[in-house]
Amino acid sequence: MKYNAKNVQEYLEKIPEERKPAFLKLRETILNNLPEGFEETLSYDMLGYVVPHTLYPDGYHVSPDLPLPFVNIASQKNYIALYHMGVYTKPELLSWFEKEYAQHCSTKLDMGKSCIRFRKPDQIPFELIGELMRKISIQGWIQTYEKHIKR
Repeated sequence: MKYNAKNVQEYLEKIPEERKPAFLKLRETILNNLPEGFEETLSYDMLGYVVPHTLYPDGYHVSPDLPLPFVNIASQKNYIALYHMGVYTKPELLSWFEKEYAQHCSTKLDMGKSCIRFRKPDQIPFELIGELMRKISIQGWIQTYEKHIKR
């Protein structure tokens, strides 16, 4: 869903009321567990957690004027989405997450390459998401990005 928000606060205000408590708790979980150096911003009309240009001047290879993306969260039409580039680029992290998810949730994991979909906001495994956020430092993400994505 496009909210056409101009900043983080405006995005948060536009989230449907029935999803807002879970979305805000997901955001809080990310912010409380995000390694030092990442910044929250509006990115691709979602909340984004990025490597700022001050730490990685090259920016994102697709559009160098944008900071290097790491994680995004969005309230989509039918679900809350967590886009985590680490699980997309690091097979060992994906394997860990899949195994842990099964231990934290009774529902089947609904996932694309980097997108983890939560169709039932009351079943978001916040503790697991917090642990996932702590798995990659900012330097670790830059190294992974340069090795697996940047061309």
